[in-house]
Amino acid sequence: MTYKNFTIETDANGIATITWDMADKSMNVIDLSVMEDLDRLVDDVANDDAIKGAVITSGKAAFSGGADLTMLEGLLQNFHKQKSKEPEAAARALFDGSRKLSLIYRKLETCGKPFVATLTGACMGGGTELALACHARVAADDDGFKMGLPEVKVGLFPGAGGTQRVMRMADGQQGMQFLLQGRTLRSKQAKSMKLVDEIVPPKKLVETAKKLLAAGVDPVKPWDKKGFKLPNGKVYSPAGFQFWPAANAIYRRETFDNYPGPRYLLHAVVEGLQLPMDLALQVESRYFAKVLQSPEASNMIRSLFVSMQELNKGARRPVDQRPNKIKKVGILGAGFMGAGIAYVSAQAGIDVVLIDRSQEAADKGKSYSEGLLAKAIHRGRSTEEQKEKLLSRINATTDYDALGDCDLVIEAVFEDREIKKTVTEQAEAAMKSRAIFASNTSTLPITSLAEASSRPKNFIGIHFFSPVDKMMLVEVIMGKKTSDRALAMALDYIKAIKKTPIVVNDSRGFYTSRVVMTYIREGLMMLADGVPAAMIENAGRMAGMPVGPLSLGDEVALDLAWKIVSATRKDLGVKYVEGPLDNILEEMVVKRERFGRKNGKGFYDYAGRDKKLWPGIPDVVGQPKPAESFNIDELQQRLLVMQALETARIFEEKCLTDVREADVGSILGFGFAPYSGGTLSYIDTMGTTEFVDLCKKFTRKWGPRFKPNKLLRDMAKTGDTFYGKFPPVVAVKDEAA
Repeated sequence: MTYKNFTIETDANGIATITWDMADKSMNVIDLSVMEDLDRLVDDVANDDAIKGAVITSGKAAFSGGADLTMLEGLLQNFHKQKSKEPEAAARALFDGSRKLSLIYRKLETCGKPFVATLTGACMGGGTELALACHARVAADDDGFKMGLPEVKVGLFPGAGGTQRVMRMADGQQGMQFLLQGRTLRSKQAKSMKLVDEIVPPKKLVETAKKLLAAGVDPVKPWDKKGFKLPNGKVYSPAGFQFWPAANAIYRRETFDNYPGPRYLLHAVVEGLQLPMDLALQVESRYFAKVLQSPEASNMIRSLFVSMQELNKGARRPVDQRPNKIKKVGILGAGFMGAGIAYVSAQAGIDVVLIDRSQEAADKGKSYSEGLLAKAIHRGRSTEEQKEKLLSRINATTDYDALGDCDLVIEAVFEDREIKKTVTEQAEAAMKSRAIFASNTSTLPITSLAEASSRPKNFIGIHFFSPVDKMMLVEVIMGKKTSDRALAMALDYIKAIKKTPIVVNDSRGFYTSRVVMTYIREGLMMLADGVPAAMIENAGRMAGMPVGPLSLGDEVALDLAWKIVSATRKDLGVKYVEGPLDNILEEMVVKRERFGRKNGKGFYDYAGRDKKLWPGIPDVVGQPKPAESFNIDELQQRLLVMQALETARIFEEKCLTDVREADVGSILGFGFAPYSGGTLSYIDTMGTTEFVDLCKKFTRKWGPRFKPNKLLRDMAKTGDTFYGKFPPVVAVKDEAA
């Protein structure tokens, strides 16, 4: 018995050890070759009388990263090619193709021989569904273990039996949270949910699995036996009438019904739990095929899986540059941002020089890492030894000479040109000649900041998002003189700290900050139009944004927004056109000192984690009009269209040059409605012609800020899409899903 991705050895007791170890991958993933292997392997085990039971284990550090979603992309492409000619045949092919894995897992589950999965490292997506199809599971008692079904995060839901098995094994409430939120479980959490049977040290996984089989593992699952009862009782029961309406309400509260994946996941669970397992799996497969056909799923798979992985693997890295091994970085400024950069750098095993004006300030910046690690220890995600090791990498100091052997120096001081100029000059005086200098600025043009540098080729922008330890995006900004070597260094550093980069050309506000400000600005313009503040905030969240524009304004800091407006007004001079935005910000910041969350008062009043809209908003903008005066759908469109339109303008200006970076950056950077796939996917899905017509309508109604740019108007005439007109260059194929 030979397989491409598996080896099988049977011991004297008749227990087969099946080792999954894909030769050409760093992590086991489920592709067509794995499915073919598994299909044959189950038959071979079932038909071999010498085999009494089987252990499935991984030959790699992790069990599995899940399914290769490019398989689904291929299925969808074939579906769309065929559906106009033979819609029924196309739908059948999509259904049959998308449920192959589910049928293989069901065959394993009912083959009559017991299978035990040994799980270590990451066990995600289709890998988790394989484990659940087995008859027992043994997980590693290890900090690196994580088990999850994250499909909802890319617009889908678990389609290989995950929805049905989880809800037949776990408590209903925990099971639904696990499925709907795409949560990741540690080993103890997985065991408490009854998704894992045993937890043992990694070295004892196979030994323990064999002992379980020797003691007797039932090859018939509970739900395949007469009299099986669901953990939470029947759907139509007194308990069910309490649980399921509440589950639906929570789903709608969290998603505003924007996501077909979670919507049909609920359908699959509720309907499937009322049926025998084989029919339940068929129901799951039908809803899975339905979700696959949705533009939301297609866009999310492309942006949040395919494009993101391509960017993570260096799609924008200059091909002629040698890899950089970054051993030490310097960070100028030990405030909240600088301290966060120091933490993620040290966490990646990089030595850090953290500099501030006083030793007290530098030490305070280092203590930020200490606080994060203390929380991680409390949650069981770190140890004292790991904490001390990480902290030992951070040298908090006031001495610029300590930058002498740094490969990269990142400036993270205040958004003030003079301060940035001073620290640039001080740092370069101490840095080695080939070291790269990066400015962490959110709005100030890199080319102008590089004027303070004696080596502008080595000067680049690296814009982090706050809080650095949680936000996955990093925006890299190329100045006019920035070299490819500086870009390669920046991208290699971002890869080392395991974040996702986008590369943009220089401009005021670059990409993310510029678009974020249009979202906040549109919220303020709505206030000026008389829209009630609560309605504005609800419109933002209903549109798919993580928070409303007024709340985001508070988070960004209204005084920072005022500084940006003031700096823009100063730089543009007579070309600057004042509007309601200026008046509202001046009233809030200058006259009333309401700076946002940072001083506990902005458009909201803050008390710890609690916040409520400030009753004095009408004193600033006037009394609102009745809510009935406004169309909530139009308000949602205004907020999304403005951001997408600004992205199209930035693309036309060649500040953005890659459609993938526009979409990934918009979702990871400022939370643009993930179900849309990103700002440019939003336009493409609507259709350029329809989008331009909507912009023209809003221009007539709300003003020239909605006027579509020339690129959009030209594309509308020919029916072009961004992904059609500007297809990305695919440099690297991803290997893990």
